[in-house]
Amino acid sequence: MQKSILLTILSAIFIVFVGMGIIAPILPIYAEELGATGFALGIIMAAYAVSGGLLQPFVGTLSDRYGRKRFLIAGLIMFGLTGYVYTIAGSVTQLVLIRFFHGAGSALIFPIAMAYIIDASAEDTVGKYMGWFNIAIFTGIGAGPVLGGFFLDLMGKNAGFYAMALLSLVSAALVIAILPGRDPSSVTEAPVRIFSLFRRMMQSRRVRGILLARMATMIIMVPTFAFLPLLMTRQMGASGSEIGMVIACRTLVNAIFQVPFGKLADSRDQNLLLLAGTVLIGVTMCCVPFATGFVPLLLLFAVIGLGEAISWPAMGALAATEGKKFGQGSMMGVFNMAMNLGVFIGAMGVGALVDLFSIDWAFYAVGIALILCAVTAAAMIKNPSVPIENN
Repeated sequence: MQKSILLTILSAIFIVFVGMGIIAPILPIYAEELGATGFALGIIMAAYAVSGGLLQPFVGTLSDRYGRKRFLIAGLIMFGLTGYVYTIAGSVTQLVLIRFFHGAGSALIFPIAMAYIIDASAEDTVGKYMGWFNIAIFTGIGAGPVLGGFFLDLMGKNAGFYAMALLSLVSAALVIAILPGRDPSSVTEAPVRIFSLFRRMMQSRRVRGILLARMATMIIMVPTFAFLPLLMTRQMGASGSEIGMVIACRTLVNAIFQVPFGKLADSRDQNLLLLAGTVLIGVTMCCVPFATGFVPLLLLFAVIGLGEAISWPAMGALAATEGKKFGQGSMMGVFNMAMNLGVFIGAMGVGALVDLFSIDWAFYAVGIALILCAVTAAAMIKNPSVPIENN
């Protein structure tokens, strides 16, 4: 049963992220065609993060109480509907609203899927299976941009959105058909006191450090997905296929090294792995504007993918340890809320910097911020406050 749960969740997440990856090289160009400035593009990206970030802690906690499957199915169906609605957007405002709906769907998927993975993993294999979970994400989102680039070049932007819709609905059908219903092992009969639980979680210095690291690593999503396509088209005249390959290179390198570093996270200092990986990402981000062509960018994004492979399984394993105290759904909810907060901060801050200065600053600012946050987070995790018991 546990193997079937793991395989179903990993397959569903892979399919969903192929769909999300398909629209990665398309959405910024689509938004610019609708008249979006750099700041407006930031708002479009931030809308997804706002709705997802606000809802995920509540969804995660409720799934600990009522079971996970119904939330996951609803989120996947919302993703499918969103893929179609993108094609009828006629203005930047409509695109912002669609992204807000898309983000709400993500709140029903990601904390639930992560909690499923942790529930189905033995204690000494959490890092390994979080590595497999990240492989599903990054192989999906790595393959997706390549397909999206070809869709953009050969069939037009709408084909990519339709593909995303279809893949999300296929994933929903997979979950409905295979996953068991309400799993008693993941359900608690205790009353749900969401705000009290959040307050106790935020009193833990260790939890705050993990969330800071999660937030910081997600700030890079805006320059890599929103402004990289614009940087490549303006400065290099890159095609949609080349943009897709650069994005895919990062994610595929990440996927290849997830399991080795996931196993390492189960037996080595997780905090040190987290620090090393995030600093490597930050330094490399600062180098991106100096790239002179397609191949140098490909190599830089491969290094970014390696840094993510080093840090992400360790970060997930650290979060899973805290989830034993607070509930895995609850912990994964705030963990992914921090992710969306990072995307939001990156979208708004980086969008403003691009309008005020240049696209280069999207990469400089994010790289420096990531290094500073990584050092601070590692210090908080290494020297936590007195643990707070779950009453």
